[in-house]
Amino acid sequence: MRFSGSNCGQIASGALGVLLCCLAAFTSGGCRAYAQVDRSAPSATRQKLESYIAQGSQALQRQDNASAERAFRQALELEPKSVEILNDLAISLARQGREQEAIALYERALRWKPGDPITRRNLGVAFFRAHRYRQALPLLESFSQSTPTFQSLDLTGIDLFALDRYSEAARYLERASQLQPSDIPTLDILGKAYWRAKNYSGVTRVFDRIMAIDPGSAEAHFMMGLAYDVASKEQEAYKEFEAALAADPHYPGIHSSLGLIDWRLQRMPQAKAEFQQELALFPNDPISNYMMGRILRRENQPAQAIPFLQAAVRANPHYAKALLELGQCYIMQNRPRQAIAPLQDAVKADPGFAQAHFVLGTAWSMLGDSASASRERKICGQLQAREHARPIQDLSPVH
Repeated sequence: MRFSGSNCGQIASGALGVLLCCLAAFTSGGCRAYAQVDRSAPSATRQKLESYIAQGSQALQRQDNASAERAFRQALELEPKSVEILNDLAISLARQGREQEAIALYERALRWKPGDPITRRNLGVAFFRAHRYRQALPLLESFSQSTPTFQSLDLTGIDLFALDRYSEAARYLERASQLQPSDIPTLDILGKAYWRAKNYSGVTRVFDRIMAIDPGSAEAHFMMGLAYDVASKEQEAYKEFEAALAADPHYPGIHSSLGLIDWRLQRMPQAKAEFQQELALFPNDPISNYMMGRILRRENQPAQAIPFLQAAVRANPHYAKALLELGQCYIMQNRPRQAIAPLQDAVKADPGFAQAHFVLGTAWSMLGDSASASRERKICGQLQAREHARPIQDLSPVH
């Protein structure tokens, strides 16, 4: 299993750009034992059922998922309450990218057999693959507690990372990394979790471990780039990010990291080019989508900005700054009613986001709701006072 996150300015954010490459280790693969076929059924029916199950299991093992689906659907017609058949049919669908159909089948299986650990595990993985991280979390946590393997701990940590719960994510990822100390991708996301949690001693430890394994890896160069970046040494950071790109042209977050440096240095054409390159590799990358939207809005092109911002929000519905930018674009188009929902979501995601409250107040004012406008502006003022009159406009690229 490999997790591809996205770079968030000076650190990497997996919450906003989750790309899952392989979860085969979590599927039953047709290897679990099936319930005893009902002996009261006619002999011909039992033989058909056993034949369909065997065909489906063999098809799953050779990765012929369409054939597995057909066989398990035929088996399910004969034994509609079989939790095992429902699971393996769901696996064949999930492997075809049909996550929502798989989820429905797992939920159906749990209605027949509540608490079944294999079904709960598979459902958690399916929720994760469908980017439904909150629903995945209790199932994955239960899975990692009952079966604390590298895969279960790693996936639970990644899910917590996707929910912006970085300190908790680091605890799971640290345990996973102890089980497979040389797994650089896990160390990579662990280092990013420590970075987001501002645990810089943890970052240093992870960096040392990566350097001991492969000092020339993209992960090593990337983390060195982050260290230079946070120290405001843009040129040194830029060189490290370029070295990471040379080591692995498909490493996620490199182009967005370069783009963010270009953006801070006011090199807008270069920044846009880097974000576009990131999106060519990872179309759902929330950071590059957010930054493209942000740049276009500031260039007074809200219509062009909106699709990028919508993509960022689809990747992470709790991305407060992308939600704010989206609301601002609607206001620029004199569409305050459409602005309300993303702005409300922004303040739900980050109740202390003063600027989002201010802009929400503007939207309510445009709609003639002076009471709501006054309420939001009052909250904005209180937040500013509480934060020692920190300016509303936060120029950092991400939340």
